[in-house]
Amino acid sequence: MTSTSWALITGASSGIGQTIAIRLARAGFRIVVNHFRDITGATRTLEWVKEAGSDGVAIDADVGSGAEVAQMFEQFDEIGGALRVLVNNAGVQTWAGLLDLQESDFDRTIRTNLKGTFLCMQQAGRRMRDGGAGAIINIGSGANRIPFPNLSDYCASKGGIEMLTKCAATELGPMGIRVNCVAPGAIENERTKAENPEYAKTWGSITPLRRCGVQDDVAEAVLYFATDASPFVTGQILYVDGGLWTRNQWPYE
Repeated sequence: MTSTSWALITGASSGIGQTIAIRLARAGFRIVVNHFRDITGATRTLEWVKEAGSDGVAIDADVGSGAEVAQMFEQFDEIGGALRVLVNNAGVQTWAGLLDLQESDFDRTIRTNLKGTFLCMQQAGRRMRDGGAGAIINIGSGANRIPFPNLSDYCASKGGIEMLTKCAATELGPMGIRVNCVAPGAIENERTKAENPEYAKTWGSITPLRRCGVQDDVAEAVLYFATDASPFVTGQILYVDGGLWTRNQWPYE
């Protein structure tokens, strides 16, 4: 890796994406911070990227729009340098029972999570093919494998991401492009704490390692797939869950 090696992280203006951007910056990558109409958050991420010893740019794009994704990658092309890593992190969810879930919410989740992953992989894959190498890391979820009540749209999107990862790994491997998926379990962050102040305690109590995950846990797994630490690894799903999904339990009533 050289100083001209870039990593593009979608949804990097907050949360897990922001932490991933900072961790990859510490590893020496220059960072493209994708955000969706959140220049304040993206600017904050870039400040931390610089504190980590690297630099980067922020690009606003709706990952569910083919036109905006194409424009985002065209903006990157104008910068120059080699795109070595793509992290498909942008995601949304709707908390609603299957019988009450609105079609518009289902479409929004599939469009952002699954279609967005496809569109960004396609654009990044073309550039990595031309550059001779690359690593794509998709952010999945424990919902790849365990059905959650009130999250049917989210579970469907993450299950699709898992299979899309494997298909892409098969097709892109001969081009020197590795494609893997990091699937977090229960992760404590601002969003989950706002949803449930007892989130970490609730999930930590049923996790074999007896704690809730944090964003750095996910970022370290992404770093593994992004670097030469995993040169012969592709098409894999890495569950970062403290062993949670070895137990089929749901802690809420």
